[in-house]
Amino acid sequence: MESQRQKKIASVLQKDLVEVLQGAAREGGMSGVIISVTQVKVTVDLSIAKVYLSIFPIKQAKVLIDGIASNAPIIKHELAKRTKHQLRRMPELLFFLDDSLEYIDKIDQSIKQSENPIQNRDLLDKRKKI
Repeated sequence: MESQRQKKIASVLQKDLVEVLQGAAREGGMSGVIISVTQVKVTVDLSIAKVYLSIFPIKQAKVLIDGIASNAPIIKHELAKRTKHQLRRMPELLFFLDDSLEYIDKIDQSIKQSENPIQNRDLLDKRKKI
């Protein structure tokens, strides 16, 4: 169970990460790409923050998540400047792709087809646990 401190830090990081990532996407000329921070989970010792991103269009998600992960030190530095009055130490940032919207879309499309995944569960891919 998360402590109040973990929740507060996660909330601060999530808000600032949205601004940093969307600003970087605009500056990088990536119009039409939507990056949203769906969740941030901070470890008990506050040293690591797992950041879950939802990226649209999904076709570019793998390339973008790799680019974001490779620029993690720059993103961490930008966040540290923004949160210097709220956090003493900036946690290490780990980025993951949140595929829940894509998974929901697959379920929705499957239900509309003649083969119903409720009767035949093998039609849907197994979901990775976060």
